[in-house]
Amino acid sequence: MVRRSGSADLPLHNGRVPAWLGQRMARLGAVIAEAIAHHYGRDEFLRRLSHPFWFQSFGAVMGMDWHSSGVTTSVIGALKRGLAPLSGELGIHVCGGRGRHSRQTPLELTTIGERVGFNGEALARASRLVAKVDSAAVQDGFDLYLHGFIVTDDGKWVVIQQGMNGDTRLARRYHWLSEGLKNFVEAPHAAIDGENQGEIINLTDRRAEASRGRQLDLLRDLGPDGIVREMAEVEGKTQRLPSQPFLPHLVMPAHHDVRPKDVMLRRLHGALAAAADCGPKDFGDLLLVPGVGARTVRSLAMVAEVVHGAPCRFADPARFSLAHGGKDRRPYPVPIDVYDETIEVLKSAVRKAKLGNEDRLEALRRLDEQARRLERSVGGPSLPEFVAEEMRRSHEYAGRSVFGWEPAPASETDWPGAGPENTATQQ
Repeated sequence: MVRRSGSADLPLHNGRVPAWLGQRMARLGAVIAEAIAHHYGRDEFLRRLSHPFWFQSFGAVMGMDWHSSGVTTSVIGALKRGLAPLSGELGIHVCGGRGRHSRQTPLELTTIGERVGFNGEALARASRLVAKVDSAAVQDGFDLYLHGFIVTDDGKWVVIQQGMNGDTRLARRYHWLSEGLKNFVEAPHAAIDGENQGEIINLTDRRAEASRGRQLDLLRDLGPDGIVREMAEVEGKTQRLPSQPFLPHLVMPAHHDVRPKDVMLRRLHGALAAAADCGPKDFGDLLLVPGVGARTVRSLAMVAEVVHGAPCRFADPARFSLAHGGKDRRPYPVPIDVYDETIEVLKSAVRKAKLGNEDRLEALRRLDEQARRLERSVGGPSLPEFVAEEMRRSHEYAGRSVFGWEPAPASETDWPGAGPENTATQQ
């Protein structure tokens, strides 16, 4: 059955992803997609993309701003670039994007359909209809500006759209999943992400079936002129549909820094403990990749969770920003050396798995299992202490942000990031 998987509030952010990060996001996103497809199949990768909590965590582990609307644009773009060379092998194709790229989606779908054999015209119609539903049938104050359509060779797909409300500086993300989809205009969404903005007209709600039918009756009985007269009489008397209870609601706060309340510390401590137990020497033996240190293992533990974790594991996307930092130095600069090692370990594991040697890929799954076991009992540093240590050592890992490379601190009390956001008094 089609399901709504939750909602989230996403602050609008300006800015661009620098080329040095965008290239790495494409490589990391692609190899994570390969690992998931290898372990669980292409259909599971589509299901993951349709889950708003997982999608946000996916973007965070790739070094994007962990809470902002920019995650959507950057992840879709990274997947489109990273999976393009692998589309023939994986059978996964990423179409659309932001602005003018979104309008090219139907043409991309028909072109791919002619090449691989699915009905591109039907999927092009689905693309247009999805966009119409979220811009016209669901009138919630958000104007669509991004449309990403991910389709597999057998014609299954997921759509991720995003709209913005310039007045409130918020974005809303809409998730669609073709699996089980029977009707485009009755409860079709896998999820809608965004903050309730008051009165919302949602003609896709099951309880709006009578309204949809009555609108067709009005068009037939009254014609356009008659409908205009009727609208003039009832202007300002829109009835609100009942709210949708029981949906998980992910609130992305306005603050940019990662704060203790944003992170489930016991899960972070589990990843830290698993890294300490496995690396550097043992983990090198485990993955057969000499020289991989404990810092890389910490990042790999979070990446492994993105590959293997159940939906309940992604309630705190901020935690995944602790794998590779963020481009704006929040929670700390991107550790380039660690990021590149993570990509190489994953690529090596996936490459070996394709040849029938599952040892390295299985090692990542065991690392995730070990982290889950340890999180029940171990402790560790507070979040401010953890972030402060990462900032202090950022230059050792080739830390980089949009502000440049991180220099070595002049002293223990004079290091980048020693401000109030990264101290033990952080609120």
